[in-house]
Order: sequence, then C-alpha cells, then structure tokens
Amino acid sequence: MKYRRFMAAVAAMTVMASMVSCGKDKQKSSSSTASSKAVSDTDTGSSDTESADDEKTTDSDGKKTTTTAKDKDEKSDKSGTTTTKAVEKKSEGTTTTAKSGSSGSSSGGDNSSSGGSNSSGRSNTSGGNSSSGGSSSGSSSGNSSGGSSSGGSSTGATGEVKEYTAEIVLGNAPKVTGSNVTVNGSTVIITAEGDYIFSGSVSEGQIVVKTGVAKTEDKVTLVLNGVDISNSSQPAIFIDECKRCTIKPKEGSVNYVSSGVEKKSGHETGAIFSNDTIKLKGNGELNITATASHGINSDDDVVIESGTYNIESRKSGIIANADVTINDGNIRVKSGTNGIKSEGTLNVNGGYTVISGGTKEEKSAVYAYSTFSYKNGYLYAAGNKVSTPTYSDHPYIVADLGEVIGGGSTVEMVLDGTQVVSMEPHNEFRCLMLLSPDVHEGSNFYTVINGNSSEEFNVSVGQNLFSLK
Repeated sequence: MKYRRFMAAVAAMTVMASMVSCGKDKQKSSSSTASSKAVSDTDTGSSDTESADDEKTTDSDGKKTTTTAKDKDEKSDKSGTTTTKAVEKKSEGTTTTAKSGSSGSSSGGDNSSSGGSNSSGRSNTSGGNSSSGGSSSGSSSGNSSGGSSSGGSSTGATGEVKEYTAEIVLGNAPKVTGSNVTVNGSTVIITAEGDYIFSGSVSEGQIVVKTGVAKTEDKVTLVLNGVDISNSSQPAIFIDECKRCTIKPKEGSVNYVSSGVEKKSGHETGAIFSNDTIKLKGNGELNITATASHGINSDDDVVIESGTYNIESRKSGIIANADVTINDGNIRVKSGTNGIKSEGTLNVNGGYTVISGGTKEEKSAVYAYSTFSYKNGYLYAAGNKVSTPTYSDHPYIVADLGEVIGGGSTVEMVLDGTQVVSMEPHNEFRCLMLLSPDVHEGSNFYTVINGNSSEEFNVSVGQNLFSLK
C-alpha cells in the first residue's frame, strides 16, 4: 500500500512539472514573436529593404533576446568615438523613452497635422497619421552646431520611436537636436554620415550635405517629414560631397522643395542637385519645382527606388550625367525641355511614370544618350519625340500623331479595350509612348485625343511605330 501511494505521488509530481515546462515554452515563443517586430526606418546602404534582419541569441538564463542588424552596426571614428546607427523600435502603442536626446522627442498622436501655412502659402497636410510642416519633434534649446549630443527621437502615431543622428526643424533659425550638423543662417549643413530627419518650412533656406573628400564611403540619409524649402538662387537640397546619399520622404508626409536658380548661373543648377549618385526612396510624397532650371540634377547617377515624386521644371525634369534608373515609385514629370534625360543608360525596371515633355524640337520626353533598357513597370510619355528602347522585355508602342497637338488637350491610351492612362500634357506634343508589361503580341491599341478616337492598331513583337496621320 505504501509503495502504491509513493508511486502515485511521484506520478502527480511528474505531471505538474510537465505543465510548468509547457508554460515556459509558450512564454518564450510569445517573447520571441514580440521582439522580432523591431524594424529600421533608415537606409543601411547595403540593402534597400525597410526592415532590419533580427538575430536571436540565448543568454545564460536561457531567455531569448533579439538584436537588430542596426544594433550591431557600430563604427568607431579615428578619434575613438563610437557612433551607433539609428534604430527604430515599435512599442505597440506604448511610448518608449529614447536612449539619448529625449528632450527633443514628441508624442505625435493619431491624425497629427502641420501647424499653420508654409512659406509658399501651401498647407503642408500629410493626409495620414504623421506630422508635417512645423510640427517637428526634434526642437532643442539652441543647439545649432551639433556638438556632442546624440540624435533625438521621434514618436509616431502607433507609439513608434525612431532615433536619428540629428533632428532638424527648418526655419530662419533652424533648431537642431543631435550631432554632425552645423548651421549658417537658414542653411543646414550635414558634415558626417548618419540619418537625419527634417521638418518645418523655410524661405531662402537650403540643406547641404558635405561629408568631406576623404570620406567617400559615407552614407547619409535625409528623411523629409513635411518640409517646405524654397531658394531663389541656390538648389533647395545640395549634395556637395557624399558618395552615397539618399533622400527619403517619410511615410505619410507631403514635402515641397523649390528653386529659382538659373541654369546659366553655375554648375549646381536644379531644385535638387548632387555631385555624386543620389538615391530617392521612401513611402511619402515629394513635390519638386524648378522655375528656372532642372528638377533633379546629378553629376553622376539618379536612382529612384520608391516614393511619390511630382516634378515641374523649366528645363529637364530628371537629368543625370551618367545613368538614370527607375526601380519603383510613382513619378509624374512636367518639364520645359526633356522629361527624363540620361547621358548614360536609362533603365526602367518598375514603377509608374507619366511624362509631359517640352516644346523644343530637339528635346525629348524621354532621352537616353547610349542605352535604353526596359524590363518592367509602366511609362507613358507625351512630347515632341522620344528615345526608343534598345532593349525591351515586352513589345512597346510609339504613336506619331502627324501634327502638333496643343497643350492642355486630353489624351487617353487604350489597350485591349481598357483605358490604361489619361493625361493632359501641359505643352504642345506630337508623339506618344507606351511601355507596359501588359502589352503583348496581338494586343489592340488606339488613342482618344480631345474625345476623338484614332483607328485601332494590332501589336506585334518588338517596336510598334503607329502613324496617326
């Protein structure tokens, strides 16, 4: 009897121990899932993805912890000072105190909008759960020279906390929280690699990136969070020295940059000008106006990864001394001369692009000096003429209208019975182009201009040049 009681007691203890072990396993799983939500809002330079890869480790107590790739990305400069890359962590509605620069953080709640009107009279509403205009989270008490303080933080609508090398509120006297930034009047100068977030409005202001000739591998990301920058004689954004610079309109934000700098006034012409390759990415919107020269101008390459860009320019909308590459994004160009001009290779790999070119006979809505490669995405253009792809994964269409059509006319392109684009070219035009992965051998195509339909054409492989004379 005593033996049976003893065995029963042992069995009961075994069952209880098993239940405790299950509880720990479930808790570990839950903890691991929650910790894997850390993501990054900054460009690492080695990858164009928005989320950092997490690495799970096990400490001596058997608990699982998660370290983001950016947590590990620490570099020491020559003076021995360690700079930690910015990290964004989602806290599921709970505001987390920033590790440093916390006095510059704000608690941007849901449906936060800009404060007042901007320098050009526009209202910088961002149409979503984000802050814009002058409602920056990074104001500080007169720290305009960078100093030794570390980057501020910004809290988003869902309790997100982001850390940046510096936060800058633009204005006649810009306010800076963070490091690697100097201020000269209304001009903000970025002096070293890092991730910088901007908000606010300024007239006759400028963002300059100048990391130094010796630091050719520095990576700088300019995050625009509801800015309005205008300058009558200089580019609004000037990338002077920086091998890898990215401009990123923050998700949900609407941004404006404009310049009146003339093409003949000097080499640095354009609302945005870069001496090196410039990359544009993000999930926000950037409106670019160049009243006397180019919209985006690079002495090297222009690469568009994502984002929405509306460009109006007196000269070329996008121009590069080397290559122009469109991988994704929503791009609309209204230019006075060339819509997109590449002195090297033009690569269209994705995205949705609508171009209205200029009126000069020698200018093209789409121009590629050497090679024009089309692999995917949508491109619709109207102008005097276009460069045609030297390589294309799909059949493409060019329509010669046979006469000059007045600016402001309505143009529809119809493919296989479906209207694929409707546009109103702002200048005179006599040529249309359609690049689309939906075009295939046997497709039917026609145009409707000012309500008048053309004849219907049958698409074959390769180039399809249709005359509507």
